[in-house]
Formats: sequence, C-alpha cells, structure tokens
Amino acid sequence: MTTQFEKLLEQTGEYGIVYEVRHPIVLIEGLPNVKAHEVILFEGGKKAEVSTINRGKVEARVFSDEPIKVGTKVTRTDNLLSVPVGKELLGQVVNPLGEPFDETENINLPENRRSLDIRPIGISGRHKVQKQLVTGIAIVDLLLPIGKGQRELVIGDKKTGKTSLLLTAVKEQVKEGAIVIYAAIGKKKSEVKRIKQFLEKENLLGNIVIVATSSFDSPSLIFQTPYSAMSIAEYFRDEGIDTLLILDDMSTHANFYRELSLLSKRFPGRDSYPGDIFYVHSRLLERAGNFKHEKVEQVAITCLPVVQLVEGDFAGYIPTNLMGITDGHIFLDSDIYYEGRRPAVNIHLSVTRVGRQTLSKLSREINKTLLTFLTRYDRIQDVSHFGQELTEDVRKALELGKMVYVFFNQHYQETIPMIVQLIIISMLFHHFIENEETLSKAKTGLISAYDNPEKRKFLIDLANTKDLNTFNENVKNNKENLFSLFN
Repeated sequence: MTTQFEKLLEQTGEYGIVYEVRHPIVLIEGLPNVKAHEVILFEGGKKAEVSTINRGKVEARVFSDEPIKVGTKVTRTDNLLSVPVGKELLGQVVNPLGEPFDETENINLPENRRSLDIRPIGISGRHKVQKQLVTGIAIVDLLLPIGKGQRELVIGDKKTGKTSLLLTAVKEQVKEGAIVIYAAIGKKKSEVKRIKQFLEKENLLGNIVIVATSSFDSPSLIFQTPYSAMSIAEYFRDEGIDTLLILDDMSTHANFYRELSLLSKRFPGRDSYPGDIFYVHSRLLERAGNFKHEKVEQVAITCLPVVQLVEGDFAGYIPTNLMGITDGHIFLDSDIYYEGRRPAVNIHLSVTRVGRQTLSKLSREINKTLLTFLTRYDRIQDVSHFGQELTEDVRKALELGKMVYVFFNQHYQETIPMIVQLIIISMLFHHFIENEETLSKAKTGLISAYDNPEKRKFLIDLANTKDLNTFNENVKNNKENLFSLFN
C-alpha cells in the first residue's frame, strides 16, 4: 500500500534529510524548491512548517510532541500552512490544524481551507468603529464600552476572573447572533474541558468554535493557535457575520515563541524574547477590525486578547507591547478581587480608546455622569476614614456609591441587557433603590421583563430619548410601573 509520503515524493520529486534536531526545531538538507510556511511531511507521517530557508538549509517547526530522528527523510506537500474553515466547525473543539482536540472524537471537516498567515486588510477596506459590542457586564458596558471591531486587551494577575469576564461577554454575544472563536493557547486539558462544559450547559456551543492546544502539545502547534483562530474568524467575517475573537492568553503565546526562537539560535532581546515579538503580535491583531462588506455594508472582528501580569506589574515587556498594539485595556485588579468584587475591574486604570464613540448620546451622558460621580465617591471614601462628621450630602453620596458598586457586582453566568443597565442606574440616582434586597429584586425583575416582548417595549420606550434629563423624567414618572415589574 502506497503511503501519503510516497505519493507526495512521487509528485514533487524532492526529498530532504534531517541532519540536526533541537526539538521541535529540525534542520534539513535538500528540498531545493521548498517555500516559507510550506507544510512538509516526514516518513512516519509527522508534519512540520518551514520557518526559515538559509543557503539551501531548511529550518522547520515540527507539530508532533515526539522528536524526529536524525536521518529521517522528508518531502514537500506544496501547500502552505492552512486550516479548514466552514460552518461545520461550529460547536467543535479543534487544534490549530483543524484536527479534533480530543483524539477520541470524529469531526466532519469543511473542504474550504485558509492560510494561517494572511496580510491584514488595509485602511481602504475598513470602516470606522461605529457600533457598541454589548458584553452584558454592567461595569464594562456603562463605563468602559467596547466597539464592534475594537481590540481591547483584558489584563490582570493569575486567578483574577479574566476567563469569567470573557465567558459572560461570550454569552451575551451569542444571544445577539454573533459567532465566537475562542482560542485556548497552551491550556491544561482540564481548563479547556471546563470552558466547553460551561458553554454546553448554557446552550452556547452551537455558535462557537474553540481552537485549543494543551500545555503538552508541541510549542510549534501552540504558536499557531491564535493564527488559526483568526483565520476561522475571517471566514465568518467574509460571510457577513460579526465575530468575537478571544485569545486566551497572549503571554503564554509569547513564552512559547521565545522558546522556539532560542532553540533556533536567534539573537535574544529584552527578557530573552526575540526582536520581532512586537511585529508577530501586531501583525496578528491588525487582522481584527471593522470591515467593508458587499452584502451587509460593514462587518466586524472584535478581538479580546488576554495577557497575564505578575504581581500587577504593568511595565512588563509583553503587557506594554500589547497595550501599544490594542485600542485600550480592561484591568482586573487582584486587590479588588480579594475585596470580593466581581468582576474585579479597576475603572481608573482601565482604558477604552474608541469605545465611547459607539455610544448613543444618552449612554454617553450616563457614562460621563457615572465616571464623575465614582471619582468623587472614591475621594470621599478616602476622607471618610478619618471619622469626622459627615454632611447629609456626603452620607448620601457614600450610600449611592456603595449601591452602584453592589450593582456592578455581577455573577459571571448573569448578563444584563443594556436598557436594564441604564434604567437601574437612573433608579439608583433617584434613590428609588436604597438597599441591596430591593436592588437584587429590581435586577432580576427587569431582566425577566426584558425577556417578555410586551414588557420589553415598555422598557425600550423609557430609554427612547437622546437627552439624560428626559430619560430621568421618564423613569421618575413611571416609578410605579417599574416597581410593579419586580414587586
């Protein structure tokens, strides 16, 4: 029986010999017509990607976690590194080559394929970021809005709720009909399984593709994870479907790229990372954005890359690189996390550069009012610790600030529609809600009312104004109707 290796050898008429191994890097002599990023095949059926061609010598990254032996024959496939793309991938967990992440599962792979390394679309093919991407997380949607097509970094120490925040955003976006591509880069298999189980339990998996590699996979395969996820996202973009892309996390990606570069004996730079690490990440993230589309006018790939800090160190090499590439960051603070606030977003150290331009006039005014009030609240809270007598205004401000932060305290399985967020904030500022029990009832009741088409129309009509004063008057005049929805 003719093997695939023998078939390809007959087709191309070229073969090479492995003369040096620094697993997963191999050096090969031969293959005179091989191209950069081409997939090559070894005798035993293992695959690799050509990374460098230098004076007739070929350097390749092996995708297998088992080392290749010196003297092994290798031939060309004449195909650049690509991934199968199509709607058949929805609901599946695949590796960067489109193969099942769990080897016991069978997947019907799509026939279409896309190259992993594609040049980003230029400025002439893009639109300004105009629409808000609603995450269902009140503290993000009201204070740090994200636009469709924005690249917003999620940054924080280990175990500060980064994945929980992302899963809440995934839940809301699937509700709105978006496709989500979740890249789990070099994770433990148990973590990938936990993410999949959550998505299955919430009935979200049908709109999601998980591209995953485990920490036991070859560094070459782990390195390709975000590129594969981006290529799949670009397929759905070209189909006219808004896509949310999560890259979890880019610090792991950088570490494995550093390992590959050191094994390739490339000159190390700061913290031993290669000199082109900024280019590698920027070329990837530039592929996200808000694009022109023939059928739907504009379509977006919104990218949420994740980076892990060490003891809150913002000045780390990879975090600062990614901050320079992205359009802002959401900082999850370990101090806030240990105080018990969820999500542990530090409002004052987080940034959104293009998100506010997507807000309606009403949302923009509420955003400005809230930020001004919370800055004042934090200042008053610092002074109140000295124990001097507090005026009535200060006491009311402290109570209101406390209630606003209680409202922002949100379980990761809970999503709050934008209209409900605006109404509850207005009710808090009117002092209609003055204790945690009423707030909990209001939140549950209004979310439930929003799911009812008739009651939803009433809530939408309340917020159907561009003016904050008019909106506040609408809420004030309909106080009894609002309370009837949750009492």
